[in-house]
Amino acid sequence: MTAATEVAPTALPATQRFQVLSYLGMLALMVGFGSPSGGLIQVPITFLLKNKLHLQPHEVANFLLVSAIPLYAAFLFGFARDRWNIFRRKDRGLLMLFGAIAAAGYAVFAFSPPTYMVLLVGVAIVTVAYNFVHAGQQGLASQISQQHAMTGQVGALWNVFLVLPYLLTYLAGGLLSQSLEGKDAPIAARILFLVGAAVMAAVALYAAWRPRVVFDNLRPETDAGGALADLKRIATHWPVYPALACWFLFSFAPGANTPLQYYLQNTLHANDVQWGEYNALFAAGFIPTTLVFGWLCRRLTLRTLLIWGTVIAIPQMIPLYFIHSVDQALIAGGVIGLLGGLATPAYIALFIRAAPPGLQGTTVMLASCLYWVATRFGDVLGTHLYEGGGGGSAGFGVCVIAITVVYALILPTIFLVPRGLIDTPDA
Repeated sequence: MTAATEVAPTALPATQRFQVLSYLGMLALMVGFGSPSGGLIQVPITFLLKNKLHLQPHEVANFLLVSAIPLYAAFLFGFARDRWNIFRRKDRGLLMLFGAIAAAGYAVFAFSPPTYMVLLVGVAIVTVAYNFVHAGQQGLASQISQQHAMTGQVGALWNVFLVLPYLLTYLAGGLLSQSLEGKDAPIAARILFLVGAAVMAAVALYAAWRPRVVFDNLRPETDAGGALADLKRIATHWPVYPALACWFLFSFAPGANTPLQYYLQNTLHANDVQWGEYNALFAAGFIPTTLVFGWLCRRLTLRTLLIWGTVIAIPQMIPLYFIHSVDQALIAGGVIGLLGGLATPAYIALFIRAAPPGLQGTTVMLASCLYWVATRFGDVLGTHLYEGGGGGSAGFGVCVIAITVVYALILPTIFLVPRGLIDTPDA
């Protein structure tokens, strides 16, 4: 056998499907909370850089760009997931080992001085361990969703449980930053990293549990072709390319991160808590339409949902062009979240379906890699557009136009996806 054997998917009974989705959802929630690039950790770090170290917008964007270097090679961690079998527990082994390593990394940096270089190196090192955890969590979810014809449901669940950590952590992150304004940076950084350590330790413990309904329904997918054969197999698998291109374009939003933060705080005079509230409302806005997708994905073809989700999402960021106050920005945050909630799980379901059997980890971590490349480089480009446009509303308006043009390019990309991959609903 030189390639993982394709076997027709089998639908699970509703009770078992609910139990599997519950297990995967809780795992995704904890992994999301522990992300060094997520709201709980990243938001207070950006405030430390902005308010304590007094960095300019382009300097914060450059920090985020450099600290995310391990994320740009995320596919290597996914490839390792597909080939490794740590402790003979496959994904659980990755989660246990590297969850513990990430927790230890957070703990070490909790007691280090919060200088620019310490923060940069600390985030980068923890991100390496976190990438293995992320690969195990996403590879497991993708593999079981392929095997049981539930890619749309997992895509919806995936998005909800990606959003919830951002919703809660942006609120908590903003409040944490505001509460630490009067204290020195070492205490702020210590609290920050100790919370991350506790979360990743919880992930390692959760992975030690083996619910039968999940793992007895998971068919092993082995491959005897070797690493080079696997690389060739994914490189020549055409459906992966348009699927990942859609995800890349949707993630590339120049101006939606650092320029938006500086626009809201410097031009509209939002405080740290209000910036956190904006991001929480933006994240919360995704949930209702994502749940609608979870209901529709068993009734409509993925192709239909991809097209209409994209049409709705193209003008997603335009409401931000018309805001003139913090209150308006908070309302706009919820609206633009709603507009993106149908497209996001559709793109997730698409790249899960496009993954070759046995290489789900590589495929989903390629998507993760592209997300971070698009996000970080989009942020740098957006910062240049914002500052080049004179900052304020004029500079941010240029960013909104750029985002809308990029999103419009997704629609023709969908028509490059093989029809046989997306012309069916779940199950």
